[in-house]
Amino acid sequence: MQRFVDLLETFPRAVLVTVDNIGSHHMQKIRVGLRGRAVLMLGKNTLMRKAVKDNLAKHPEWETLLQVIKYNVGFVFTHENLSELREKLLESRVPAQAKAGIFAPQDVVIPKQITTLEPTKTTFFAALDIPTRITKGCVEILSDVNLCKEGEKVGSSEAALLQMLDLRPFTYGLKLINVFDEGFVYPARLLSTNTGDLYKAFASGVANVAALSLGLGFPTLPAFPHVVLNAYKNLVAIALGTDYLFDQAKALKERVENPDAFVSAPTAATTTTTVAPVAAAPAEPSSEEEEEEMGDLFGF
Repeated sequence: MQRFVDLLETFPRAVLVTVDNIGSHHMQKIRVGLRGRAVLMLGKNTLMRKAVKDNLAKHPEWETLLQVIKYNVGFVFTHENLSELREKLLESRVPAQAKAGIFAPQDVVIPKQITTLEPTKTTFFAALDIPTRITKGCVEILSDVNLCKEGEKVGSSEAALLQMLDLRPFTYGLKLINVFDEGFVYPARLLSTNTGDLYKAFASGVANVAALSLGLGFPTLPAFPHVVLNAYKNLVAIALGTDYLFDQAKALKERVENPDAFVSAPTAATTTTTVAPVAAAPAEPSSEEEEEEMGDLFGF
């Protein structure tokens, strides 16, 4: 395994991958795609461990590899940025049909749909407890069905159903497990971490340190803003309960002692009332006019 030792000495970093369910033709395509950017090496785990142990005196940082060289593992050695190489490695995954007896790499959910299967296949669905009905001469699945669960073996009936529906739910290719970077080993999922995730993790750590510091009464820099704020609250409480006053509490004390001064006065609504002029009453007739009218009535 001298070539393995030479690669470890030449390249500063490597990605540990598993190569389960990958055929020779697919593997050849992966090697061609990595040409010029990385070197993919596969070997027996016992020989790779022996090569590492024989060189621990010269390279003690390799000891961390002994715990991760297991299962069907391979090494992708590179000089490039690992985050950029990750995208290239994930491109190697291709869809494949589900085979009976393998462990499902992910959940498989069949959505409700009208299939192209003939009505005679309803008994097959009934054996898997899948509700169906006949619609326009075809089998219709009435609800979404969780056919396979991640980590569980795929049964023969499930595999046959997926083949009848012409579904390829699984993808096979290089699966990134761990990263070896200049003597340090960490999970490959951290390669997808962005700047926002780092800020969130750092903020969470600072919050934990501040909480522990406040709980123990031990002064630390993360707890300093909280200590100052609590002291300010105590001083404000003293100022409100006594005649002691300082500039930062002046506005609060005035609000407490004279709350009416800070209540905004409601705007008075002005209404204009228009009074319609009253019509003048008709003038009453004089007594002379009444006598003349009465004289006319009796014919004098």
